Amino acid sequence: MNKIDKFIKNPKLLWIYILNSKLLRIVPDKIYLGLKYRTLMNSKLNLNNPQTFNEKLQWLKINDRKEFYTSLVDKYLVREYISNRIGSEYLIPLLGVYKKFEEIDFNVLPDKFVLKPNHTSGDIFICENKKNIDYSSLKKMVDGWLKKEYFWIHREWPYKNINPVILCEEYIESNSSYGLIDYKFMCFDGEPKLLFLGLNRGSEKGLNVDFYDFDWNKLPFERYYPSSNDEVSKPENLDRMIALARTLSKGMKFVRVDFYEVNGKVLFGELTFYPGSGFEYFTPSSYDYLLGSYISLY
Repeated sequence: MNKIDKFIKNPKLLWIYILNSKLLRIVPDKIYLGLKYRTLMNSKLNLNNPQTFNEKLQWLKINDRKEFYTSLVDKYLVREYISNRIGSEYLIPLLGVYKKFEEIDFNVLPDKFVLKPNHTSGDIFICENKKNIDYSSLKKMVDGWLKKEYFWIHREWPYKNINPVILCEEYIESNSSYGLIDYKFMCFDGEPKLLFLGLNRGSEKGLNVDFYDFDWNKLPFERYYPSSNDEVSKPENLDRMIALARTLSKGMKFVRVDFYEVNGKVLFGELTFYPGSGFEYFTPSSYDYLLGSYISLY
């Protein structure tokens, strides 16, 4: 009844539920993305002459399908790309790789660690003390990750052919009052143009996203998540991260390159081709067009 009540109060949720059903997998990507765009963005998707950032991300999903993109979004295989392009010293240490939950030997893991699947986005288990683990609940979570077919949710093609595994990484933390800050560089044709910060992740008040230019001026727009309304200090290694993002994004029409800065050291986060999967509003909307103008499709 709770689900039915939600659908009655918000019919859009019912349509999203239908779009995510396996029955809709027979619908071609172009039609599916048009339906989902209309539902989530309240506007018609223009794939013949896309203008906005969000529209162009949908166009790229359909038309920019290079095979090596799969290894770049695979959180395990991308480590080889990072090692070859900028060096393994930028990787978060890996503690284990597992095909199923039963392979994880928690006895040999440190008290603090991180688990995440290689083939989805947003799924993570952060352990700050092994004594507090509910192993039954954790198994259910991990098993759920491994069953996910992430491509079908938003038709992000690079995720379609990843072989799922579970990664265990070293726990990293920062002394910042904002928690561990993500520095996410928006790169267009191999050139970083701006970045945004992920702040207060996991806090009671929720995630904040602040956009900055490279002179460390806060930019006057938001995308889906609210700004923190704070002036965050410029990272010590900003110039290095810009240079690394330039190296990692070379040859790609658009990609977001993520880093952390921990105790003066730069660590790689991930590569993302479709932030928010191209379904997140800009406020004001003029910035959807501005960032869209940075993507050259041809």
